[in-house]
This record gives sequence, C-alpha cells and structure tokens, in this order.
Amino acid sequence: MATVLAAGTLPWRRRRGRLQIALVHRPRYDDWSWAKGKLDPGETFPVAAARETLEETGLRVRLGHPLPTTTYTVASKSGPAVKEVRYWAAEVTGGDGGLVHEADEVAWLEAGEALSRLSYAHDVAQVEALMAADARGTLSTWPLAVVRHAKAQPRATWTDDDWLRPLDDRGREQAADLVPLLAGYGIERLVSSPSTRASDTLAPYATASGERLRLKPGLSEEGHAADPGKARHHLGRLLERGVPAALCSHGPVLPDLVALLLERADPSLAPGLVGRSVIEDALSGGLAKGEVLLVHVVGTGDAARIVAAERHHPRDRG
Repeated sequence: MATVLAAGTLPWRRRRGRLQIALVHRPRYDDWSWAKGKLDPGETFPVAAARETLEETGLRVRLGHPLPTTTYTVASKSGPAVKEVRYWAAEVTGGDGGLVHEADEVAWLEAGEALSRLSYAHDVAQVEALMAADARGTLSTWPLAVVRHAKAQPRATWTDDDWLRPLDDRGREQAADLVPLLAGYGIERLVSSPSTRASDTLAPYATASGERLRLKPGLSEEGHAADPGKARHHLGRLLERGVPAALCSHGPVLPDLVALLLERADPSLAPGLVGRSVIEDALSGGLAKGEVLLVHVVGTGDAARIVAAERHHPRDRG
C-alpha cells in the first residue's frame, strides 16, 4: 500500500490565561481538523507543516513541541493508501489570517471544546498531548539547533589551509535546504565555527533572515583541540540567553556539545522518537554532514531543561 506523507500544526495561544487551539474547517469535506497538507516533492516535514499552516490559516507560526504522528487510510488515484501526518505545537508569530487554501474558517477554541468539535478520532491524540505538555509546563519552549557543517570538498583534494576548505555542490544544496527548515523554528541567533565549510552552512539562512552570523574560534576543530572547554562554553551561553538559536560546528567537536545537551535533558524526557534516545543516538552515532539535532528547551541558564528532541537529515524528504 502506498504511503502519503503530510505535516501540520496545532497553533495555540492564551486568552485571559486560558489555552486556545486553532482548528480549520474545510468546506469540501465539511469537517473540522488541524491545519495540515501533503509534502511537496523534496520538502521536509517541518517545512511542510509551517507552509501548510500559513496556507490554511493565514498565520505564520514558529514550530514548537512535536506532537504524536497519526496514520490512517485514505483513497488515492491508485487505490487505498496510508496517510502519515506529523504534527507540531506552534506559536503564532504573524500573518494576516487571510484564507487562501482549502479552509474557509479558522476557529480558536479552548481545548475541551476543540476535542468536541473535531471530526475525526485520529486527531484526538494531538490535542491530548498538547494539553498534557501544558499541564507539565513544557508547552512553551524555545528551539536550539546543533548543526554539523554541510558536505565539503575532500581534504585529500584541497591544498590550502584546512579551515578554508569550502562546501562542494551537494554541501551548498544542503545549506540552502536549511533556510526554510530553520525559518520554520524561528531561529534568531546564529553561531558558527569560523571555518569556511561551517560558516557557509549557515550563511544562506543568515542572508535570508537578516540575522547576524557570529563566528567563534572555539567551535572550530583547531580551537577545540587547543581548548576543549570553549565549545561547551559557547553552547552554554546560548542556553543562558534562551533565544531561538542555531550553532554549526564539526564532527570532532559535536560529541562534547551533544553530551552537554544530554546533561540538560529533563528527567521526564523518556526514550522515543522525540525523546532522550534522539540525543543519545546523536551522541553515540554522530550527526551526518548537514544534519540538524534540534532540541526544545524550557527555561534558561542553570534552569534550562530539554523536553523534546528531533533530528532532521538532509535526506529526510517527501
């Protein structure tokens, strides 16, 4: 049976201290559900989730805590297919609310009313998970992305200083792919190794977003070899600031950084697709070139704790 890949969000807000969630109504089906849609060719799940939310609600969102994935059977031109939909909680950051896609109405409802309004049983798990996160105080998070630099020209064919070694064609594609991914999480602060292959990995996003790219020698392979504590210091500074951030470094440096993230994992962060094992696997197996380990953080400084984690590989596409 064929698989249809899709992604969506549960936009949320507070009014008079009470949690509200946005549902969309589709006149074609006369149903109430979450903003979602199929991945475009070559698109990643988070990028599709943010795009579909804008198209169906007119709202720009910052992706937050991952929510349960749902699967169900749908009809397709070639027969029955399994539809897999990945969801994120999402905070509204802008948009005019104009509806330009399948939906003709967006309703902001309190959680209990949203449960009653939903047309499909397979949409219930997402709102229950969102409510549970809110009850634990882990719904409102900020994202921190640790990125391994994209694919670079081989050392064997490069004759200049290694820190000047540039990205190859595939690496430049990976760097470009990071632009909508990081935008979906609302990344605002960019920190990188000054090595060309690392800084050029985040440069396209810096240009697109207008954010400053800060270069830190302690995140380079050479700087890490000279003073291994510097890299952890730079990551610790990001945890202190509590601003949506991305840090780009190198394979030999990343284990120290990922180990620090694991130390900050909340005790309630259980193994699973968005849990502790995501960080543990990144520590034991490393990140591929161009891959992102993205953690969702509550609090700042010494109180910062990671409550969810995701990995996004350049090949993880529709």
